[in-house]
Amino acid sequence: MTSANDHHERVAKLTFAAVYPHYVTKVEKKGRTREELHQVISWLTGFNEKALQKQISDQITFKEFFQRAKLNPNAHLITGVICGYRVEEIDNPLTQQVRYLDKLVDELAKGKKMEKILRTE
Repeated sequence: MTSANDHHERVAKLTFAAVYPHYVTKVEKKGRTREELHQVISWLTGFNEKALQKQISDQITFKEFFQRAKLNPNAHLITGVICGYRVEEIDNPLTQQVRYLDKLVDELAKGKKMEKILRTE
């Protein structure tokens, strides 16, 4: 197995519940709110508040998380570098979807306007 395949496999097995608190900490440390984080997650995945909490309590993997999600049709508009990779060039669909989420959380933490994060401008 190549290192890229190892990386994709590790991403697939990570649980959303394990990473979620890091998202919360990242955005709150920069003055944004948990509600704004949920708005961003909801935009990308289609999960409402109750469904998002269920994903967390079910301790599902990112693979299951994105299988259950209804990815926003404008997700392809998320571009840029995250974790050293251009999100639009990632060839593994699941890893790309996880990096989409990472990029949105990063943009929120960096203080971007919600309209820009949600690609409505």
